[in-house]
Amino acid sequence: MIRDPKDLKRYEPSERANHWAVGISFILLALSGLALFHPAFFPLTQLFGGPVWNRILHPYVGVFMALAFLVMVLRFWRLNVITKADKAWLSKVGSMIDGDDHNMPEQGKYNGGQKVLFWALVVCMLLMIVSGLVMWRSWFNLDVTLVRIAVVVHSAAGALMIGLIMVHVYAAIWVRGTLRAMWYGTVTRAWAKQHHRGWYRQVTRK
Repeated sequence: MIRDPKDLKRYEPSERANHWAVGISFILLALSGLALFHPAFFPLTQLFGGPVWNRILHPYVGVFMALAFLVMVLRFWRLNVITKADKAWLSKVGSMIDGDDHNMPEQGKYNGGQKVLFWALVVCMLLMIVSGLVMWRSWFNLDVTLVRIAVVVHSAAGALMIGLIMVHVYAAIWVRGTLRAMWYGTVTRAWAKQHHRGWYRQVTRK
């Protein structure tokens, strides 16, 4: 793709690498987790070398994702603090879903929907980490009742997280010009001005 030299940089290479590390590990965890969750998904274990390796690898990939996600949170949490402008944006999100995004309140680098998604994923990740550690019997031999509760929490948080990521991916595809930010790190000025006018003014000093 030929890119305009006037395009705006949205993400550094390290930020994109961090994002893809989280994304790829999430896909691996979702597939291996579903294989452990229900017999209907058992064939997915073959993607990881069989049921034994699936069970062994799942928690270690989980640790990797947790660390990569922590790096992401440390990078971006300040940019995801919800403001009055974000609440105003969220109150009009129905208009955007209907395709009319021209009169949405001005937003910074992230809009209200992205910020809500960010914090929802943080909560889900915390639940996944804590419940996952409780379930990790080879390292932690805890009370069986606690383990059973952890299984329910882990499954529920995992299902919610899969749903949230699907919304995230769909939104990135739906808003034309968004995906290139994570492929190349840049966006067009027109895209920035339309979807994130506050951020556009900040980076262009207009």
